[in-house]
Formats: sequence, C-alpha cells, structure tokens
Amino acid sequence: MASLSSAPDLPESSGESAKDQRIAELEAENRRLREIRDALIVRVESGSAHKPEPYAAFEHSVILAEQVRERTEALNMTMEELKASNKALMRAREEAETSRQRLNDAIESIADGFVLFDHNHCLIQTNSRFRSYWRHAGVPVPSAGTPIDEVKSKALSSGLIVEEHSHEDAEGTVFLLSNGRWVQMTERPTREGGLVVLYSDITDVKNSEMARRIKALEESERWIRVVTDHVPALIAYVGADLTVQFCNKVYQAWYGQPGQSPLGMRLDEVHEPEFYQRLLPQILEVMDGHSVTFEFDETGVRGEQRYMLRSYVPNVDDNGEVVGFFVLIRDITDRRKTALALEQAYDNLEKRVRDRTAALTGLNAQLRQEISERAAVEARLREAKLEAERANLSKTKFLAAVSHDLLQPLNAARLFTSALQEQSFGPRAEGLVRSVSTSLDDVENLLGTLVDISKLDAGVIKPDVTAFDLRDLLNNIAREFRQMAFAEGLRLDFVPSSAVVRSDSQLLARILRNFLTNAIRYTGQGRILLGVRRRHDHVLMQVWDTGPGIPEDKLTEIFQEFKRIRPSGSQADKGLGLGLAIVDKISRMLGHEVSVASTEGKGSVFSVQVPLGQLQPSPAATTDIQKVEVDHGMSGARVWVIDNDLAICEGMKTLLEGWDCRVVTAVSVPDLDAKVDIAGAPVDLILADYHLDNDENGVDAVAQINGRRSQPAPVLMITANYSNELKQHIRELGYLLMNKPVKPLKLRTVLNHVLRG
Repeated sequence: MASLSSAPDLPESSGESAKDQRIAELEAENRRLREIRDALIVRVESGSAHKPEPYAAFEHSVILAEQVRERTEALNMTMEELKASNKALMRAREEAETSRQRLNDAIESIADGFVLFDHNHCLIQTNSRFRSYWRHAGVPVPSAGTPIDEVKSKALSSGLIVEEHSHEDAEGTVFLLSNGRWVQMTERPTREGGLVVLYSDITDVKNSEMARRIKALEESERWIRVVTDHVPALIAYVGADLTVQFCNKVYQAWYGQPGQSPLGMRLDEVHEPEFYQRLLPQILEVMDGHSVTFEFDETGVRGEQRYMLRSYVPNVDDNGEVVGFFVLIRDITDRRKTALALEQAYDNLEKRVRDRTAALTGLNAQLRQEISERAAVEARLREAKLEAERANLSKTKFLAAVSHDLLQPLNAARLFTSALQEQSFGPRAEGLVRSVSTSLDDVENLLGTLVDISKLDAGVIKPDVTAFDLRDLLNNIAREFRQMAFAEGLRLDFVPSSAVVRSDSQLLARILRNFLTNAIRYTGQGRILLGVRRRHDHVLMQVWDTGPGIPEDKLTEIFQEFKRIRPSGSQADKGLGLGLAIVDKISRMLGHEVSVASTEGKGSVFSVQVPLGQLQPSPAATTDIQKVEVDHGMSGARVWVIDNDLAICEGMKTLLEGWDCRVVTAVSVPDLDAKVDIAGAPVDLILADYHLDNDENGVDAVAQINGRRSQPAPVLMITANYSNELKQHIRELGYLLMNKPVKPLKLRTVLNHVLRG
C-alpha cells in the first residue's frame, strides 16, 4: 500500500538563485570600477613622478572621466533593472506560495486518502486522511523521500493492511485496513513521471453488497430445506470428516436424540457403535468414490424396528477428490414384511400340502377343506401382493405428482443465482455465487432425475408419437453438446441426417442426450461421434466414443438403477447411475430397441433403433422451444410476468432487468390490472405460469388479458406439467412452451426469438 507523510516546503527555484548571484557579481563589479575611478583621479591630480605634457594629461583625464561616467550610468540602469526583476520575483514568490497553500488546502479537503510521489517514485506529500490510517494502526507515518516499495512493504508487515483483493476487470485494488474500513486504491501518473494515489472509502458499499448476497444465499438455503423436508425419504449430506452437515426433518426425527439434532455430529456419534461398525465398510467404499446401495434393519431412537434401503453417492470436487457423500434412505419395511409374509405363507402352504397328501386316503372331506383353505390363503397372498404393489406405486405417483412443488423453489433459486452471476462482485463473492450455482445444479439434477424415474414408473409421461424430420433435432443436440465436449478437451463429430422417423421427439432427444452425457463423462481423451445409419424400415441413431470401454459381463448391468461402471483409475463423478436406466424405460415406452457394443480399451457405441415415418402436411408449425442463434438485442423489451409465487416474480424480474428488459410482475390478472393499462400499454411478451391460485391457470389468464387488447401479445407459458394433453393444447393456441426448472440461457434464446418476430 503506497503512502506518504507531510514533506517540507519545496526549495526555491533555480532561476531565483541565478538572479541573486548576478546581483552580487554586478555589485562587486561596481565597487571595482569605483576604485579604479578614484585611483585614476588621485593619480592625475597628485602624480609628480611622471610629468606628462599638460595637454596630454588633461585629455587623458577627460577621457577617463567620460568612461567612468558611461560605466556609472550603465551600472545604475542595470541596478534599476535588477530592482524591477527582484520586485517581480517577490510577487511571483508570493503568488506561488498562495497557490501552494491553496493546493494544500484542496488536498486536505479531499475525503479520500491522498499520496503524491515524484518521478523517482519517492514520497513527496500526503493529506491528513491518509496519515490517519497509519496513526489508527499505531504505525509511524512514512517520511518524505521514502520509496514506494518500502511504503508498501511497511504497510503489509505492520498489520495496517489486513486483506488485499485485486481483479483484472476492477478499476483498482481493494484493501481491508486494521480499523475495519474498506478502501479502494486508484493510481494516476503525472506529466513529470510521478504518481498520484487515492484511497476511497467503500465500506458502506461493501457492507450493503455483502448483506444482499447473504440474504440471497439464506433464501436459497431456505428453499432447498423446504424441498428436502417434504420428500418422503431420509436425506442427509456427510462431509469428508464424517460429520453430518445437512439433514432433512425426516432424518432428524429418526436419528436425533430427544432435544438434540444430529447436525454437526460424527456418524459414530449418531449411530450406536455396533450399528456404525456394520455401516463402516459401505462408508469406506463411498469415500473411495463408489456409489453404494444396500439394505439394513435398524432400530430408531424410540425403539421402532424398521428395514431401510440406503444409497450413498460420493460428492467429488473439481480435483477429483471425494469431499463428502449424499445419503438417501427409504423405508422399505412394508415391502420387506410383505416379502417375509409371502415366504412364510408359501412355507406353511407346502407343509400343509405334504400333511394333507400323506393323509389323503381316508381324509377326502378334510382334503376338500384343505383345498378351500389353500384357495383362501392364495387369495390373501394375492391381495397382500397387490397391496404392496399399490403402496409402492402410490409412493412413486406421489413423488411424480409433487414435481411442481419441488421445482418451484428451485426455479426461484436458479433465477436469483443467474442474476447474481451477471453482476460484478469481488473475486471472493463471485466464487461464493459460483459455489451456490454449482450446488443448485447438483440438487436440481438429483431431484430432476429422481422425479423423471418416478414419472416413468408411475406412467405419468405418455409418448406423443408423430412423424418428424431428424435434421433440426440432431443439429440442436450437436450444437448443445459440442461446447460441453470442447470444455472437456474432446472433439464431437456430427453426421447430419434428414431422415423422417416416427417417435416422440422430446423423449428421443432425451435418449440421445443421456448417451452423449455418458460418452463425455467417461471419455478421457479422443473424440465422440453422433450419427445415423439407414436400414430397410428403420434407422440406427448411434453415439460412438473412444473411452475405456465396458466389460462384456457388465453390458446389461449398466441399464439398472444406481449402477455405474467406473474404470479403474478414472475420476469419480456426481452421477447417480440413473441415466441409462431412464434410457431403458423410455425405449420400452416407445418400443425402440436400445443396444450397446463395447471393446475394453478402445471405446463403446450406444444405438437406438427408430422406425421410419412419413411427414403429414400441417398448417401450423410447432411451438416447442428449439435452440436458435443467440442475439443480445433485448434492450428495452417490455415483459409482463404472471406467477402466483412472489419469489418467482422477484427472481424473474431481477434476471430480466439484468438483460435491460422493462418488467412488470403480478400474481394475478387483477394485480396486473392495478399496475398497468392492460388494454393500451405496449408489451412485447407475456410470460405466465400455468399453475395459479384459486384453481386458475395461465391459459385463462392470458386469454383474459389478450381479450382486452386490440392486438394480442406473444405468450410464453411455463409449467412443470409434462403431459401431452397440455403440450398439445398450448401448441393449438399458438403459444410458446417451456418446462421448469427454467434455464436462463434457454429463456434468453426465446426472448431473442420473439423480439426478432
């Protein structure tokens, strides 16, 4: 940190010294001429040794007198000029002193710390604000002439500077001083090669910025906890030191002692020693980077006997180190009891059959009774099995049905985080925002994958099979994953195709995206190929990679849930092992055959067989959102946002205003009517949530708004409902459709698409 103390007055100018010296020389010359004059006069008047002729002596005296007179007059004129110059010099000196005093007063009046260095970067002058920094820290103020490097070194070593932050995009370096104040240093060179340094106090700005950031983080954390607390499973996160860093209410209720939460406790403190020893092998395996799933019977703190299905998923940082693991525990006691009951019933049934068979001869009546009992037992078994299946299906349908409530807070958190990422903060704040964004991505991917599996199991997702051209689908997917591959140091090659196939375009795209995601995840180096092979009545859509390959005995296992085959020596990832399981379920739903071929050490190829189709003439083009080329011309776009969730409204407004849009938010049509003139106010896009309060929906709300306008506005409908009925309805209305959670980049693409008409 550069600093200066008060310096003494500047020395007099070199011109003033030269004039004083010249005056002294002229006065000495004047005295010498006077002495010569007096000597000549004395010699002429009193000289007797030499007797010149009278006329010559007189003539000589006259000449000498004339010369003395001329020199005396010249000397007097010079003296007058010197006196005038001296007066001008005195006035200039007074003016310079006045200017210097005014400059000092101006420097002292500056609210910022001020430091001035000369062309050798040695200290010249400081103001009192800068000197107060040093006095508050109890450090002597550097004296005049101190080099700038010595000043910086002294500020660091003395403890005056507590923290230092710099960024290439920032205007200057920011310091935290020992008095708790934040200052920003800016440097400006002078014309003489010197340096002016200003220290501006930005403490209030930093405090306000930190308060807003902390509030946003707390809000995100609150929504994450709301989501996990309503999931019917035990969820927790355990750090590398085996301490419980997060858990939902269900986990806390099962493992927490009365009046005590398991948060902050080590696992060997949460569980009984004997039970912890049973868990230890699985804990060591997940800390080694492997996902594990296993079943254990255990007793709760209140003595309940339950049977739990546990899944441990490692959390890996950017360096491939395991920094903790996620815990997902599901209660399968009812399912286990049903299985045991079935096993016991079958055992009893076999015993009874043997007994009755041995006594069959003479016990015909008893045999008929036994047959009746067997039928009753089988009926009870079938009923128990159906009950178990209904219970399991009920849980699956519940998780699929609450996807809107799960994704709503995540959607708000994503909007706020995206808005924060577009703001300019210090490096430390930007790192925190990126960490929050990464954590939200992990939670979003985890819940999204679980909800997708549940929806597929519950039959919520119904395929919308139509004939379509593969050209746009393949181009969009290749454009999306080419950047992802490039970021991992891989090359993605793409062979386009214009084949017409018959399938569900969105579900088929999901299969290809999962293929490409796995290829990028497990390919260390080389390239990935996306292409289509034509056959007689179908096409093979394939993804080739140059990864480590898959052992032959594992080719069917990779399509099971929570199964991942990680080659030896490769880095662990954050996947759940559900990508190919989703592919398997979607392909069965569509009736498309999926196959895989692999050679260890060379790579793998994943294929999906899709039947050919024939396009039907359609008067209206689809309104599904496809990727278009991004254009940043959104300045001044007028957007109305309608959502019953105030957090979503605030998040969407923050994000859109960051893109220079003019945004009006409302929770209902009456709320919007109170804020703008619906009939006459100009608007470029209406962005509405499908699910509103009081059994209302976004379609009706938009119809009511456009019904009052002479020219209807474009509409973007946002929903967590993936049903084909709603999709078809939105398409028939000519609206754009986007599913939650909203991706900011995709939303920006849609806005550009609408604004370009």
